[in-house]
Amino acid sequence: MNNNQFSDEIAIAERAEEQGKMALKLGLLPSFVVHYFPDNCQFYIPNENESAPLNPEQAYNQLRRLIGLSGL
Repeated sequence: MNNNQFSDEIAIAERAEEQGKMALKLGLLPSFVVHYFPDNCQFYIPNENESAPLNPEQAYNQLRRLIGLSGL
């Protein structure tokens, strides 16, 4: 079994999307949007001041912190 959980950007994007859905279900986010393009995807995680597009790695890290702060 591969110990490296994220072998490429697609794996990171999939995990970020799972975390976004979990954050929505837990009521930690008011919305979560993923825009899919042929060569990448962009994540939009709203905050109080802005909603700039994030790459999969940025979205994964931000969502991991958010879910971690909720005690899960």
